[in-house]
Amino acid sequence: MRISIFHGGANDVAGQVQAAVDAEKEGFDTMWYGQVFQADALTVIALAGQKTGGIQLGTSVVPTYLRHPIAMAQQALTAQAAAGGRFTLGIGLSHAPVVQGMWGIPYERPAAHMREYLSVLCPLVREGRVSFNGEIYRVNQALQVQGGQPVPVLIAALAPVMLRLAGEMADGTVTWMVGPKTLETHVTPRITKAAAAAGRPRPRIVVGLPVAVTDDPAAAREKAAHSFRIYGTLPNYQRVLNIEGAAGPADVAIVGSEKDVERQLRGLAAAGATEFMAGMFPVGDDAPASLARTRALLRSLVGKL
Repeated sequence: MRISIFHGGANDVAGQVQAAVDAEKEGFDTMWYGQVFQADALTVIALAGQKTGGIQLGTSVVPTYLRHPIAMAQQALTAQAAAGGRFTLGIGLSHAPVVQGMWGIPYERPAAHMREYLSVLCPLVREGRVSFNGEIYRVNQALQVQGGQPVPVLIAALAPVMLRLAGEMADGTVTWMVGPKTLETHVTPRITKAAAAAGRPRPRIVVGLPVAVTDDPAAAREKAAHSFRIYGTLPNYQRVLNIEGAAGPADVAIVGSEKDVERQLRGLAAAGATEFMAGMFPVGDDAPASLARTRALLRSLVGKL
């Protein structure tokens, strides 16, 4: 299982690019960038691709509703060219309160939207051309992005229909708030079966969770309950938390001593995760020291899980 870092975009563009440079120096496998309300993640990755040479770069995730799949494909191929083939595009539907409440776009038939979106996007980023006539998209397009190698596409998939799409059409999934039980019994078997039935390679399963190495796990879970409380209010995450038997995000956070955290990460690998995406959070009065301790453990586990 690969070990990667999630960057939520809390600092300026130069700082986000530097985060990839630092992660590469430390030996991490991938730097993942979120796309919420800060800088455009695809632009940051194109810049980071010019400053790095070995680390993989990815988005977790870019919402689909704001970008036509042609525009998404052009940006992805451009980022891939800038990164020299080290880029993975993670996309997702986002959530109804954001899509409808903030953007004013109907959040209707999201699974149908994603199927048609992938039907346009995937041929464009793999072959450079598409001809598709659906209910939502009707596209005949070719792209010529010099140096734009094929781009792996992952989708944020939690529900059964979305996991089937991730296996049949995409290259895998990137998840958030999925615990080990849900991963083993719900995510891994569904996406793996769908990929096999479609004759596609074994899918990538990137599992993102909050993580903190600490001698006070109770305090860590209290901090996680506060820091990540929004995810417990969103229906898409509530479903997977219910499968896990978790009362909220704090119950799926990976916390404890170095030994405890390593044990939990090995459990994720055994449950089917191909990559762990660390959402590090600080515990206690000395936030920099707390984050450094977690980062040091994760760095020591690269290539060993």
